[in-house]
Amino acid sequence: MSGVQQVRSESVPSWPDTYLGRVEALAVMEGLNARLLASRSATATLEGWCSEHGMAPTPRLAATLLRDVDKPASEETRRRLAAGPETVLKYRRVRLACGDHVLSEADNWYVPERLTPEMNRLLETTDTPFGRAVQALGATRQTIGADILWHPLPPGWDQAAPPASACGTLAIPDRLFSHRAVLFTAERVPFSEVVETYAAAILDFRRAARPDDPACASPSRP
Repeated sequence: MSGVQQVRSESVPSWPDTYLGRVEALAVMEGLNARLLASRSATATLEGWCSEHGMAPTPRLAATLLRDVDKPASEETRRRLAAGPETVLKYRRVRLACGDHVLSEADNWYVPERLTPEMNRLLETTDTPFGRAVQALGATRQTIGADILWHPLPPGWDQAAPPASACGTLAIPDRLFSHRAVLFTAERVPFSEVVETYAAAILDFRRAARPDDPACASPSRP
């Protein structure tokens, strides 16, 4: 995810590169992944996550619209949106942040004629998150793809002895997991396809020190 790592705060807590630290990171990722997959709105779910983990004084998701970028929709996307070659599709890419934490980046293809004029205005001229702009549609979503991009534990970890703890900070990549979903109106009309890529910043909350943490690791920094 280009640019995400650079905007992460240098003062965020670190995770120790230990067996326990990796298990906890995996559990956190899988917990949020499951919540997002079961949710009607990724925007609302991420705001709840930010609030629960004390990541910002005002836990409200803000979108940064990346302008002057374009990515034509694939034939598969047009088929899923029931959009023929003559149907206009628009593309929108945003970064979603809560406070200083960029939690995800979303690529969105949508059918403007299936939205209201006000929804189109918000999407074209403001940084409003997509889910908030179209919430009056009573949208539901159907996940068509979910990929784990980082595996904190190696294959076979559940059948091997835990490695000895060592000093060091867990290296967390920029991208953790991604979802592709189609959004439908309350009348079950498809109007958008979105690819959401979730960033390392979802782990940027203060992890309490554990008794098994090595003394030379710093599970949290003041």
